[in-house]
Amino acid sequence: MFKKESQKYNLISYTSDEDSTLKEILLDKLNFSVRSLSKMKREQSVLVNGEFKKPSTKIKDGDLIEVKIEEDMANFEPQSLNLEVLYDDFDIIMVNKPPFMVVHPTKSHSDNTIANGITDYIIKKNEKVKVRFVNRLDMNTSGLVIIAKNAYAHHTLSRDMSEDKVEKKYITVVKGIVKDDYGTINQPIYRPTEDSIKRVVDERGQASVTHYKVLERLNDATVLEVKLETGRTHQIRVHMDYIGHGIIGDELYGYVDENLINRQALHAYSLSFEQPRTKEKLEFKANLPKDIQDLIEKLK
Repeated sequence: MFKKESQKYNLISYTSDEDSTLKEILLDKLNFSVRSLSKMKREQSVLVNGEFKKPSTKIKDGDLIEVKIEEDMANFEPQSLNLEVLYDDFDIIMVNKPPFMVVHPTKSHSDNTIANGITDYIIKKNEKVKVRFVNRLDMNTSGLVIIAKNAYAHHTLSRDMSEDKVEKKYITVVKGIVKDDYGTINQPIYRPTEDSIKRVVDERGQASVTHYKVLERLNDATVLEVKLETGRTHQIRVHMDYIGHGIIGDELYGYVDENLINRQALHAYSLSFEQPRTKEKLEFKANLPKDIQDLIEKLK
């Protein structure tokens, strides 16, 4: 089992509660891949009761298994960006991303990204972490972004996401009055061409499921809570457009009025999932940013 107080971002500590082999525990209890086992053997990064052991070693109930994680920092330029860090443990950092900030550097946005800000934050904490994003948000979407501090956490959470074990909820303001209090949009999303930014609903696409709930009806607009069952690019934006209620401020799929808001009114406000090691339930909420609050006031 994992004792919380023994965990570090660069050390996985596990006390065996059964007789087994080291290989079985690493594969079945700690979910490492066969490939990573040979790397651990090569780098002698697995210790049993303080000594390096091979995967074939017999393990007894109560033995302490430690896996050292040594990684180079990613080469993002550190920048002090006063990011809103909501949570930080040995595996993950949770950030509330402001609108108009890109998650990591691209050709058109080479700095002032979450990756730059988090690198600065990590250096100031004196940790050596390779920044890995578990989820991503469009530049104009605000809200919760998970950063994994090691490959183990990234792999575990990515797997949980693909198995729908991570609950993701958004708040959005759409054009028009949504009649039904609850609804589900189950329509495949397709990318028409390789270089197309825009996605469309098309039977050739990937299965995509979006659930929504009306939170408030405004003047020719509706505030929705949206829960994603799948995580396709632009999923909420495409699905809202499909039902005839495009997101207010969305230049690609929605309804634009610069006097109301100057970006898409979409905020990733809630995430709940299991901590990668301890499996305790973690739940996070990020308050609505001021521009969406102002939009709702204007439309009341």
